[in-house]
Amino acid sequence: MKKTYDVTGMSCSACSAAIERGVRKLDGIEQCDVNLLANKMTVSFDENQLTSDKILQAVEQAGYHAEEHGAPAAASKASAAENPMEKQIKTMKTHLIVSVVFMLPLFYLSMGHMMGWPLPAFFLGHENTMNFALTQFLLCLPIVIVNSHYFTNGFKNLFRRSPNMDSLIAIGSAAAIVYGVIALYEIGMGLGAHDMVKVHSWAMDMYFETSAMILTLITLGKYLETRSKGKTSEAIAKLMDLAPKTAWVRRGEEFVEIPVEDVRPGDRLRVKPGQSVPVDGVIVQGSAAFDESAITGESIPVERTVGEKIIGATVNKSGAVEMEATLVGEDTTLSQIIRLVEEASASKAPIAKLADQVSGVFVPVVITIALAAAVIWLLLGESISFAVSIGIAVLVISCPCALGLATPTAIMVGTGKGAENGILIKSGEALETAHSLQTVILDKTGTVTTGKPEVTEVTVLGESEAALLDAAVSLEAVSEHPLAEAIVRYGQKQNARIKAIDQFENIAGQGVRALIDGQPTAAGNLRMMQAMGLADEQIEQLHHNAASQGRTPLFIAQSGVILGMIAVADTIKPTSRAAVAEFKRMGIDVILLTGDNPQVAQAIAAQAGIDNVIAEVLPSDKQRVVSQVQAEGRKVAMIGDGINDAPALAQADVGIAIGAGTDVAIESADIVLMKSDLWDAVTAVKLSKAVLRNIKQNLFWALIYNSIGIPLAAGVFIPLLGWKLNPMFGAAAMSLSSVSVVSNALRLKLFSSPRPAGLPESSSAPAAQVAVQHIELKNKGEKNMTKTMIVNGMACAHCKARVEAALNAVAGVEKAEVTLEEKKAVVTCSQPVEDSALIQAVTDAGYEVVSVA
Repeated sequence: MKKTYDVTGMSCSACSAAIERGVRKLDGIEQCDVNLLANKMTVSFDENQLTSDKILQAVEQAGYHAEEHGAPAAASKASAAENPMEKQIKTMKTHLIVSVVFMLPLFYLSMGHMMGWPLPAFFLGHENTMNFALTQFLLCLPIVIVNSHYFTNGFKNLFRRSPNMDSLIAIGSAAAIVYGVIALYEIGMGLGAHDMVKVHSWAMDMYFETSAMILTLITLGKYLETRSKGKTSEAIAKLMDLAPKTAWVRRGEEFVEIPVEDVRPGDRLRVKPGQSVPVDGVIVQGSAAFDESAITGESIPVERTVGEKIIGATVNKSGAVEMEATLVGEDTTLSQIIRLVEEASASKAPIAKLADQVSGVFVPVVITIALAAAVIWLLLGESISFAVSIGIAVLVISCPCALGLATPTAIMVGTGKGAENGILIKSGEALETAHSLQTVILDKTGTVTTGKPEVTEVTVLGESEAALLDAAVSLEAVSEHPLAEAIVRYGQKQNARIKAIDQFENIAGQGVRALIDGQPTAAGNLRMMQAMGLADEQIEQLHHNAASQGRTPLFIAQSGVILGMIAVADTIKPTSRAAVAEFKRMGIDVILLTGDNPQVAQAIAAQAGIDNVIAEVLPSDKQRVVSQVQAEGRKVAMIGDGINDAPALAQADVGIAIGAGTDVAIESADIVLMKSDLWDAVTAVKLSKAVLRNIKQNLFWALIYNSIGIPLAAGVFIPLLGWKLNPMFGAAAMSLSSVSVVSNALRLKLFSSPRPAGLPESSSAPAAQVAVQHIELKNKGEKNMTKTMIVNGMACAHCKARVEAALNAVAGVEKAEVTLEEKKAVVTCSQPVEDSALIQAVTDAGYEVVSVA
């Protein structure tokens, strides 16, 4: 079982390390990851050996508090009432204001006389030294009280043998205060003994202002850090805000507004224009365009009608619809996305183990160094005041926060940025691994291609295209063949008539046949035409030409005469070629993996720019192919969408599922592309590289900061350069280091993966346009008097005559001559004619224009 818990009381990576150590000691724990930034703990455990109560108890024993994380829907509801991060920021702001209000006069009083600033006579002279000292103590007290949590948490964890950053602050500040209180007594005794030298000496060595300044600067740093941390989780907050709070549900004969939490599966809901869809469901009445950008990142509204699914949190842009709720609460797409993003944000990348290992021993080592430095300077003959100053400086300059925040901040911002772009990254490990990919294996259907066959070529061999399409549509309308739907869909666009048929027969591996108006009619492949004795050299050549281009040719015959050929193909998505090219540019090998025959696979690969093809692979063998590539020592990503891709997705170092694919594939994957756009896979890899680069920067600066700061505070540079660090500057540097790490991670919000010029923003593949595919318009818009057109689909003199007649009918065309062998039409114009008019004429005649020059 896997559960997420909210943890409170953590202040640095030593805290998260202590909690992890405590929980991992329990029997039945499989994995425990604590995220300092998100204040969350994700635990995988055997529910037969362990209960959630025992896990919570282990956290309490470590000195912290935890409770089970609420469901996304509940969290969304709670966030509307009170945002925990906003509450924390408000509290920190109050502490900061109080600290500054008392720290400023304290600083003026303690340091002003050194800088020549005027002081009231009440504080001047040896006789008023006690007034001077007590006032500093009294001004320091409110700052200590308002920031008492550093002392309670710090000493509590110190006594539990799991010291954290609060322990460092508590020890340093307490040492300064205790030293100051001792100074008060020494001043009192000096005044009683009239020893003014002693009085003056102790009055100049009180550390109340040091303690106050340390607490104030740390509070300032924590306030800025908390504000920055709030920005790292903005993506999750925005997702939660998308969830509608109410829904209009039918109750009896009326629609009433109720809280969305009360909607149940099967309820009938109304969604008006401008409203957000409350839950996932199916339209039962009406149609409208829905803005799905919040879920898929797709900017163009999508038309939905009766029977089609709509997603909760998408926005109805036009037309009122009624829907039936299918998924509610935690089961909605939005809730699942929120859960995935939260889990990914709370998970740890492998690189985080380095920071965890260092953080686990960091604080005890710092305390040891501080004590050792103080003792060494005492042994070297320095004063107690000097030694105390050195010890405090070491404690307050060391920053385990910078180390602890280096990884989770970058991961949280990175996963949030991915979600904004319709890329769901399910774990920190996947986000890290993606940056080192060496090979990408692509499934063909639905990944590289649209997965939806379209008619790409119509060749008329009989008397008319109408007769060909009428026969084809009539037969395929009752066929169960996967390509039948594409032919019927195309025929309907061309106003083909569906005629009544008799004696329908499906011949396995060949095609279908029936009687139409009493005439025997057949639709099938080359084998069927050969069996009927109708396949001559021309038919075989047409078959070969279509198959070589990855198309599936279907011949239509009636009463012993072939009426023509219709070629159907699964076309590649608009972004596939650009994505493959970008993978290659990044040094990643691309392999096309498909169960199709080699000829079709090679044709699709050629269109997409893929060099390596593995065809005729059984579903069970896809996982084996991934394993073979991994055995060569390469990091592999598998991108697919089908059930048969699930084992391969799970086997790959990074499994990437196309969002329009099956639930099984999505569950098996590490990354989900909501837009079903292959370019988003490129974006995911680029995002991974950016996040890893950011993490390494954070870790580098955190380690460098501590490596330089601690020796400086310990006085290592005093004999060489005379550098001695004031504890107040150490506290400022400590705060700055944490803020700088979080700020650096926030730079990831600027990440983008711009599409190449000309690449469509939407990856939703439009229906294939038969007559305009692969058109290359040169000198578009120019008004030439003579134009040369390359036309595909012409196979006989009838085709030649049909194209000539179509072109000659265009206004402004003086003469059109077609050369069948060269597939070329030369058009002479008596007046300027737009290219689009010529293309439309040829398209309407049923042929494909390749180019116009």
